[in-house]
Amino acid sequence: MTITYTGEVATCRGFGCFLKLLFRWRGSIYKLVWLDLLAFLTIYYAINMVYRFGLNPTQKETFEAIVQYCDSYRELIPLSFVLGFYVSIVMTRWWNQYTSIPWPDPIAVFVSSNVHGQDERGRMMRRTIMRYVCLCLTMVLANVSPRVKKRFPGLNNLVEAGLLNDNEKTIIETMNKAFPRPSKHWLPIVWAASIITRARKEGRIRDDFAVKTIIDELNKFRGQCGLLISYDTISVPLVYTQVVTLAVYSYFLTCCMGQQWTDGKVVGNTTYLNKVDLYFPVFTTLQFFFYMGWLKVAESLINPFGEDDDDFEVNWMVDRNLQVSYLIVDEMHHDHPELLKDQYWDEVFPNELPYTIAAERFRENHPEPSTAKIEVPKNAAMPSTMSSVRIDEMADDASGIHFSAGNGKMRLGSSPSLVSVSGTLSRVNTVASALKRFLSRDDSRPGSATPSQDQPYKFPASASSASLSGGVVGSATSAGKPVGSLRITQQVIEEVDEQATITSMRANEPRPNVMDIFAPASTSGAGVSLPLQPPPAHSEPVDIPARPPSYNRAQSQYEPTLFPPGGVDALLSTSAPAGGSPLLLSNAATAPSSPVGESSKSLYDPHKAASRETERPDAPQVF
Repeated sequence: MTITYTGEVATCRGFGCFLKLLFRWRGSIYKLVWLDLLAFLTIYYAINMVYRFGLNPTQKETFEAIVQYCDSYRELIPLSFVLGFYVSIVMTRWWNQYTSIPWPDPIAVFVSSNVHGQDERGRMMRRTIMRYVCLCLTMVLANVSPRVKKRFPGLNNLVEAGLLNDNEKTIIETMNKAFPRPSKHWLPIVWAASIITRARKEGRIRDDFAVKTIIDELNKFRGQCGLLISYDTISVPLVYTQVVTLAVYSYFLTCCMGQQWTDGKVVGNTTYLNKVDLYFPVFTTLQFFFYMGWLKVAESLINPFGEDDDDFEVNWMVDRNLQVSYLIVDEMHHDHPELLKDQYWDEVFPNELPYTIAAERFRENHPEPSTAKIEVPKNAAMPSTMSSVRIDEMADDASGIHFSAGNGKMRLGSSPSLVSVSGTLSRVNTVASALKRFLSRDDSRPGSATPSQDQPYKFPASASSASLSGGVVGSATSAGKPVGSLRITQQVIEEVDEQATITSMRANEPRPNVMDIFAPASTSGAGVSLPLQPPPAHSEPVDIPARPPSYNRAQSQYEPTLFPPGGVDALLSTSAPAGGSPLLLSNAATAPSSPVGESSKSLYDPHKAASRETERPDAPQVF
């Protein structure tokens, strides 16, 4: 069970908030390290006794040389780096495993809200769904945790606990015989999804969206259960664990020799004799305590589902999940307190919730932003004005668009800013409107400019093309600019709409109107407008020439040859043949194709096409 000490360190007072935690035994570092520390000190003193009482002077010299060698090269082992990185990985993995544990509470809330029915069958459906959910998690925890495995070693124990029925046990046993390898923890989730589907067919779930929501939660629960199994089967790479273990134990085996007391041993680089290590290796013991404790932290947290003091309370989770699930879907199903007005009904919201006497000294004020105490003087808060800005002389003069702006004012010590530029610029025309005029297909309207081969196309001059000096269009001041250049000056503030720009070029063009179909209204001598005349009478129908009685679509007047007269050209021609079948020639006067003798001409007549192009959409229509 996890050792909790958060309440004892909630408030840091006095001398050392964590010092009170050093006297705990359960879950402490002393409980993890004491056995290894005892083995280390035993080896250390055994070697020390052999040196002091079991060796002659020559052997002592050899021993001292070995001690000097081990003390010189033990720092080559990168213990801090390897061990620190390994513990960091284990700590991250430990917390991720806890956040991967699924909880049935969201599914219970969805089931209670969407599976309706106060009868026995509705209650049975809700309880059975949540029992299957809890059974799934219990089977997973039995696979990854020795504590739960010892509590539920087999299916019979699950039946005795009420998580499994006998008929369900038979199904699982049959599945285990047919497929013994894969874990069957997902099987209860499949059963729960089937019950959800049945509840929808019976009308206990009122819409498909609720079914999808519950199924999604079941799939999410199953996915987290599978993630726990993945954490159990896929651990930290063994090679990394071996490297860390070898680094720690080899380091301290080296310390057993390198930190031994010898005759004439001095403290560091000084000339003082080291007499402390003769009795007890103080700093060597502390070093062992820290590094070995670091390794023990990783050993205890690499699998948090075990039996260590800081492992997760999985047995408590099993009991809690079943109790809360049944409470939500059964005892609290469609039940809530009576709806009453709250205490602040008339006030809408409280200014402050009350404090007790004990909490009076903890009354807190509203937090202030970091710039709350910065005050800007009124003279410094005034907006700065633009001194001079000119956006002109674009690299591509062919675009015909130039901008310039400025107000002639300048403040000492101020610099132009984009904010002031945006405040002085005004749009006179747009690229879109210019392109629309340029790409217009009507070349006959006034003011249109059509590019020719002799003279390159230029945009028409604008009323706003005067320079900053106040020149007008076509004057000497604007002669240096291309025709049609647009300028935004101090005196010009104009907004031209794109559609208005297009339609303004067609002021003299009559627009087609539905009223043009009828005759215009006349005015009497008294000035009274007479009503519109009725529409003209329809024209007489035109008779369509009938087909000759000898026409037969299934017969051909040609001789049974491979190609008709005229060869392939006559076969592929789109006009009537010049010669050939007399039947075709006799119908040439009434056929809609070209006349006889003009088979070589194209269907497109340029004269007729020109007459069609000159027709206007507003021409009078004759019916």
